[in-house]
This record gives sequence, C-alpha cells and structure tokens, in this order.
Amino acid sequence: MKRTVEHVSDTKVKLTISLEPTELEAAQQVAITKLAKKVKAPGFREGKAPASVAAKHVDPNTLAQQTLEDALSKAVAEAFLGENLQALERPEVDIKSYVPGQSLEFTAEAEVLPAVKLGDYKKLSVTKPKVSVTAKEVDEVLERLRQSQAEKKEVKRAAKNGDEVIIDFVGKKDDEPFNGGASDDYPLTLGSNSFIPGFEEGIVGKKPGETFDLNVTFPEDYQVPDLKGAAVVFTVTLKKVQEVVPPKLDDAFAASAGPFKTLADLKKNIKDELTSRKQSEAKDKQKDDIVEQLIAASTVPVPEVLLKDQMRSVEQDITQNLAYQGRSIDDYVKSQGFESKEKWAEKDVAPIAKKRVQAGLALAELSRAEKITAATEDVDKQIAQLRDQYKSNPQMVAQLDQPEVRQDIASRMLTDKTVEHLLKMNTKK
Repeated sequence: MKRTVEHVSDTKVKLTISLEPTELEAAQQVAITKLAKKVKAPGFREGKAPASVAAKHVDPNTLAQQTLEDALSKAVAEAFLGENLQALERPEVDIKSYVPGQSLEFTAEAEVLPAVKLGDYKKLSVTKPKVSVTAKEVDEVLERLRQSQAEKKEVKRAAKNGDEVIIDFVGKKDDEPFNGGASDDYPLTLGSNSFIPGFEEGIVGKKPGETFDLNVTFPEDYQVPDLKGAAVVFTVTLKKVQEVVPPKLDDAFAASAGPFKTLADLKKNIKDELTSRKQSEAKDKQKDDIVEQLIAASTVPVPEVLLKDQMRSVEQDITQNLAYQGRSIDDYVKSQGFESKEKWAEKDVAPIAKKRVQAGLALAELSRAEKITAATEDVDKQIAQLRDQYKSNPQMVAQLDQPEVRQDIASRMLTDKTVEHLLKMNTKK
C-alpha cells in the first residue's frame, strides 16, 4: 500500500491510497469466501462449496464489486491507523481508478481528532475560594421554612400584603388575549413581587367576590418580545383571601422541622447546609475558571462533527429543561428575540458547544501528558455505589452492565481527576 497525507485543515485530512495486485488478490479471496455462502455449485449444497470451486460460479461483476468494497474497508482502516489518525466520521471515499486484479487508487477524506497543543498549564492561577454565611442568609431560609408551615385562614376582609389570594385572570393587549396571560384558581401571595409591577398592588384592598380591571405595563426587559413595554389590561376575579399565619420561631418549631432539639440546632443545620452548598458552587466555579484558562492558553482546534454533535446535546438539554417548565423550544427561541431556531443555535448554542468540545479535547490531552488514569477498581467502586443507589430500579441497574455505560463512567472519572490535578497545580491559598 502506498499512501500520502494532505492536511486539508487542522481537523480534516485527505489520504491518497494506492493498492498493489497482491493486496487486491487478498481482498478477492475474502470476497470469494463471503460470496461462496450463497453459491450453488454442482455436487454441493448451497454455501458448502469450497472457495476454489465457488469462485468459478460467482458473477465476475459481483466479485469485482465485493472485492472493491473489502479492499477499500481494509485499506482505509489500515491507512488511518498507520498515520496515527483517529477518524471522527466515516471517511468519504472517492475512487480515482480501479482495474480488478491489477490496481486501485482512491482518496479517503474525514475529520479527525485534532492535535492539541497545550499551553503552560502549570502556570495558570486560581484562588482558593473563601466561603461565609451571614446571619441574614440563615434567617431568610428560616423564614421560608416558617412560611411553608404557615396556617392559612380564609377571611372575608379586604386583601392586604402577606395574604394569599386565589384569583382568576385574563390579560388582553389591544383588546386581544395574549399567550400565557390567563389562569383560573391561581394562588398568589401579595407582596411576593412574582407578577409584573402594579398587578399585586392592584389587588390589595379588594374583597372576595370582586371583579376588576388592572391597567399595567410590562417591563422593557420582559423576556417575551411582543410584551416588552406593552400596556395591557388584566380582568381579575378575587375568589378567596387567606390570611397566612406562620408558626412561632421557637424550639417546638425546630422539632417539627426535623431532628432538632432547639432553634439553635436548626439554625446551625441551616448554616452548615448553606456553607456546604456555597463551597460546592465555589469549587464548581473554580473548576470552570481553570479549564477556561487551560483552553485560552492552548491551541485546541474544533472538528465540525464534534461541534454539531455537542450542539445537539446542548439543545436537547435546553429543550428538556423547558419541557419541565411547560414551555416549548420554539416559544423560548421567540422569547429570546431570534427570528429562527437556526439563528438562536448559531448565536447561543454554538459558543457553549464549542467550549465543551475544547474542554474535552484539552483535558484529554492533559490526562495523557500527566499520565492520569481512571483505575479499574475506582470504576468498579463507582458502579457498585450506583447499583446500590438504584437498587429499586432494575432497568437502571441493568444498564450499568453495558460496556458503553462503564466507559462513560470511566471517562467522567478521568475528567474529574484531571481537573482536580490541574487545580492542585495552580491554586493559590
């Protein structure tokens, strides 16, 4: 086999490959063996004739085509392997000349895993985060917990801030109802500022059974383009007013909230939880920062095939998150002011996907450079923990036996170890 390599770009190569008669002869023998399985030769059952006999009964054109396919498949694989190139897609083959039994010349073009040139990754810099929790933050959580256990008493008086009201409403812009502007039996806590300015304030002072109009204006930065700065009218029916009576903050309240003997115990638990959450968030940000620095310091070409694959993944994540909120991707794209899904993907999705691809490639190269691996015993331990975690879900447990799932777990562990190693080398106290 003769071959030459042309680097079309940082991520794409074109191999020109020529095969000798001996290589085509070997491919033909493989082809005959395959075709013999369907050959009927005198004195033999179908598919039982020796290859030498079957060869005399194979259609020459069929044999030439099968030989070509087998020769191409073997040659492409060997050529990319021989050049230490990892194809990221099925190579596009273009046959230049083919004389059965004599010669074959063709090109094979594909995107490949690019060469990553790491910058000086030992001279990056992140600072160890300092985390603190204030008494105000603890009190805010405590108040939310207190409100969640509040008793609600229906009253016949006029509504005031702090009350929960049950309302029906219909919003109209230019006398036409707009999408998302109506609801029945909607619970709303007055003073929560969960509606646009003027809405909750307009309900204060109204009594159960009243129906009234509220003239309000959407903020200029509202997420739905058609409603930005729009003047609308909400017709509201106040169906019920409930006075919210939260429990007293004392040791009895703490005991009702969990295994706490005193209010001080509950406050300490809240502070510990907030501290742990902040530490986790700070560590995640620290990891993001160091990986971004690694990318910025390195040369990391992005193959189009990986970018598109990652864009699909990002879009799928966003679509699922929106579905949980009862929103469609089309409505979301429109709310962000884009004229099409394609424009949104180009502006918002592509940069996220590009950064993910670059992070993966840079960290993979770093793990090789630093000889970081995910030990088999560590992977086994992680899978055992997942088995225990999902033991009540047989389908999930069964998936853990699949080789690709194990590979995915190992890959994630390797990435985590590599980022931790990078942080250890570059964190300032």
